[in-house]
Amino acid sequence: FLLLWSAVLIMYPTSLAVIALTFSNYVLQPVFPNCTPPYNASRILSMVCLLLLTWVNSSSVRWATRIQDIFTAGKLLALALIIIVGFIQIFKGNYEELTLSNAFNFWMTPSVGHLALAFLQGSFAFSGWNFLNYVTEELVDPRRQNLPRAIFISIPLVTFVYTFTNIAYFTAMSPQELLSSNAVAVTFGEKLLGYFSWVMPVSVALSTFGGINGYLFTSSRLCFSGAREGHLPSLLAMIHVEHCTPIPALLVCCLATLIIMLVGDTYTLINYVSFINYLCYGVTIIGLIVLRWKKPKIFRPIKVNLLVPITYLAFWAFLLIFSLYSEPVVCGVGLIIILTGVPVFFLGVYWRNKPKCVNRGI
Repeated sequence: FLLLWSAVLIMYPTSLAVIALTFSNYVLQPVFPNCTPPYNASRILSMVCLLLLTWVNSSSVRWATRIQDIFTAGKLLALALIIIVGFIQIFKGNYEELTLSNAFNFWMTPSVGHLALAFLQGSFAFSGWNFLNYVTEELVDPRRQNLPRAIFISIPLVTFVYTFTNIAYFTAMSPQELLSSNAVAVTFGEKLLGYFSWVMPVSVALSTFGGINGYLFTSSRLCFSGAREGHLPSLLAMIHVEHCTPIPALLVCCLATLIIMLVGDTYTLINYVSFINYLCYGVTIIGLIVLRWKKPKIFRPIKVNLLVPITYLAFWAFLLIFSLYSEPVVCGVGLIIILTGVPVFFLGVYWRNKPKCVNRGI
């Protein structure tokens, strides 16, 4: 319940807000080439995009999945272009920033805590690795083939693409230029693609548009499932009679994201989201190991070697302990966000004999 509460309250709205703002920044960057796009213009465009995709997801599951397929293909093509240009740069000898002497030339000596926090923030880019599990009910034959196959293909592919894209960036930019750029891919395109530099903002905008669609699709299913289990108001478990889409859950996800955009410092919230994510993932993996030990004979459609979760837990413990040590305020706020769900659980879920007026309201 606490994971569900944190996800609905802060995790997915923050992630959606970040992707939507990235979309608006890349769309507006060519219009404002010499400065950061205006705050209000960026927010308004992000909201329009979010509302449009909420309508699409509410209207048809088929439309939503088609958009996801098309824009994912476009995203991979754009990233492939960046990687190819990066390799061409390397073959030309333009890899000064990738040499060992420059790659590890820090302007400040990082502590172990800083490294842990860097991993925690970097993990935000990979935070969608478990989203496929949220839509297993809508997959064909998820247990035997499709779910494991999709995971085995997607995670190595994303890791490969993400790593080599960043290597390509460093063939054209120094770390300082990369950090100061408001739209990294645009800066990369301006330096190396010349007349075709317009391809980069268009490609990233299309990529993030598909990302918003994917987040809406999966997060609404999590909200829908939680309501069906009695952990959220029953209204959120309702679906449209004709379209078979969870419209109430989609509207809640959309509304929470709009609120985050309006009142939240979105990029500061990334730290809180990353901490909450990793804390919940680790507890989930611990639960898997406990179940293997206490209930070894139960049926498991998908089963992995115990070495996999144990290795994950070792890395998880390193990240969590040193993040707590180096950034106690960030981690403390993350814990507070999770714990705000405790009274909600006891009032809304644990308390069974509620008055009829309360039950009707829920």
